[in-house]
Parts: sequence; C-alpha cells; structure tokens
Amino acid sequence: MRANPNFQKLPAGYLFPEIGRRVRAFAAAHPDAQVIRLGIGDVTEPLAPAIVAAMHAAVDEMAVRATFRGYGPEQGYDFLLDAIRAHDYRSRGVEIGADEIFVSDGSKCDSGNLQELFAADAVIAIADPVYPVYVDSNVMAGRTGAPGPDGRYPGLVYLPSTAATGFVPEPPKGGGIDVVYLCSPNNPTGAVMTRDHLTAWVAWARQHDALIVFDAAYEAYIQDPALPRSIYEIDGARECAIELRSYSKRAGFTGVRCAFMVVPKELRGVGAGGERVSLNAMWSRRHSTKFNGTSYVVQRGAAASYSAEGMAQTLGQVAFYMDNARLLREGLTAAGFTVFGGQHAPYIWLGTPGGAKSWDFFDELLTKAHLVGTPGSGFGPAGEGYFRLSAFNSRANVEEAVARIRRVFA
Repeated sequence: MRANPNFQKLPAGYLFPEIGRRVRAFAAAHPDAQVIRLGIGDVTEPLAPAIVAAMHAAVDEMAVRATFRGYGPEQGYDFLLDAIRAHDYRSRGVEIGADEIFVSDGSKCDSGNLQELFAADAVIAIADPVYPVYVDSNVMAGRTGAPGPDGRYPGLVYLPSTAATGFVPEPPKGGGIDVVYLCSPNNPTGAVMTRDHLTAWVAWARQHDALIVFDAAYEAYIQDPALPRSIYEIDGARECAIELRSYSKRAGFTGVRCAFMVVPKELRGVGAGGERVSLNAMWSRRHSTKFNGTSYVVQRGAAASYSAEGMAQTLGQVAFYMDNARLLREGLTAAGFTVFGGQHAPYIWLGTPGGAKSWDFFDELLTKAHLVGTPGSGFGPAGEGYFRLSAFNSRANVEEAVARIRRVFA
C-alpha cells in the first residue's frame, strides 16, 4: 500500500502533543513541582447549569420509546438552527437561511474537512502566525511542497501579521489566490479585526474571485459591541465567505463537541469546465455523505446556551476568563514583558525576553516557574520570538502564575 507522501512534509509531531511530551518529561524528573498549565486553550469551568439540565432532559427522552431518536437531520435540528439564526445573526442585523447552516462536531474538523471543496492545486493564503490546523491540513492535502529553511511551505501564501499591523493581515496587492483563512479574534495573537479591516478583505475577495474562510470561534469574547462578530455584517460577504462558529469556548463545549459552519447560497466556485458551481450544494452533498449528524443530546445542550438562563451563565463564564486575561496582562506588563491580546480574546501574546527563541523560553518558563505556555513558533515562522498564554484556568492558578512570573522575571 502506498502511503500519502504529504505527511512526510509535516513536523514530527503536532504542536500540542509536543508540549505534552515535554511537560510529562519535566514532571517525571520533578515529581514535587506544582506545574500550572496555561498552554492549550481548554476551558476549565464546568458546563452551565442550563446546559446540563437540557442535556439531562434529552437523555431522559432517549430512554423512552415515544421520544427516542435515532439518526437526526444531517444539517442539524430545527430547534438549534432557529436559535442560531435568531441569536447569532438576526440580532446583529444579518439574515441566514436554515439550509445555509451545517451543525458539526467541531470547528477544527470543519476547517480541515471543507478543503474538499477546493481544487487540488488551489492557492491557499494564511495569516502568519495563526492556528496550525489551517497549514497542516493543507499540507496533508498536498497543496504545498516541502518546507524551506525558514519553515514556510512554498505552496502557501503567507500574510504577515506583525506588531506593525496590529497582528491583523492586510489583503495582498494582487490576486492569484483561491482561498484565504482569517481568524478573528485571532488565535494565537488575540487581535480582532475591525469593520474597516473586514470591509477591505471582502472587497478584495470579490474583486479577485477568492473565498474567505472566516473563523469566528472566539466571537463571544469581543468586548466592544461596535466590533463585528460575523463577517456577514459586511455587505457582499455572502458572495465570498464561509464562516466557522464553535460552542467550545463560548459555552464550554471542548469536551462535548459542537460547532457549525455557514455556507451562503450565493457562494460560487469555478468548475472544471469554467462553469459556476454552488459551494452550498457541494458542501451539503459532502456533509450528508460523510457525516450522520451531531448528537441530539449535544444539540439540545447547544440550544440551551441561547436561553435567557443559558446566555447569562455562559456570558458569565466568558467574563470570568476575560478577567483572568486582564490579570495576566497586568502581571506580565509589571514584570517587564511586551504584551498583546487579552482584550477581546482569552489569549495573551507576549514577546519573549531578550528575543529568546520560543521553545527556549518554553523550557525556561517550565524549569524556573513551573508554568506551561505555547511557543509562538508553533503557530508559524512569524511567531518566533513570541509566546502564547491562555486565560482558561482557575482564578487561583492564574494568580499563582502571575506571582511566579513576577518573582522569576521582574
């Protein structure tokens, strides 16, 4: 059997398993060390009571013949689709059709799976630094060559996202790009795109017949109501953008798994004969062929996050994590670090002291302060010299982490 050769182009291990390997080795050598993990962006607060109650009730339904459910609708149950349309979009002045929403088991899965819509030789653009699955899944699909000495893949177009641009990528000067991935609020930098930013990107995509994959997994963390939470708040975006949304961080579903993707009916790609083809129809065909639908119990939980109680409880959790981010920002700044993010996202993006390599600072932070973060280089070559800390943790752990950082680095 011939194996997919594109996997050989990837680094030996995905970013977060490598972090786990190093932490396990340190813990084994230092069993008394009280390690605090601020690396992987995993929630720590339990599910909101309104969500738990809805899921319990759904489980009870599954135990009775009259209310038992087997396979559900592939795109999602109407009760969840209607809640999404009302609360995520209509409340922001946006109309989305129920048949344009596809409920799934996670945005990471969606961001990789949707590549089946693209031609094998499609040109992909990504921000640098950015969430690594965008790059790695395109490498697996064969849209890149082997990485060069700078760590960049020649088949990808890298869009610099630096301190000079506020860590927001700017549209390229020309075309020649089929798909661009945008993430706002950004993981890892915490930067959020303004209405002017998104307007410029939509205009560029329409001019050059390109598709924007807009990852809005952290939209609930945007603190300024004037900032856009959906790319569809921008005129013309329905003709050029797919949007990803997730319940992982907004409702604590990292261990439950539920997300959705919006594919407007106006979206058209170019077929082999030059004809225009519907991406909504293509994705509907793919989704119904390869996916049997998200669990009824999980969808009831997701729908409960939109109830009055659910909204109050989940927004309270978001506020809790954002207060953790504030404490981290203030503590790191007091310790002399250059700090970004943490204002509209649960991530702190900081410059490594003295320009140290990201993995060297990872080891130093772990060894001296017994703290775990994420090396910036794991998010792309432009992340070298930076480091990400997550605000997803208990208040006691965040306060202790700040105290250790100030003690070791101030």
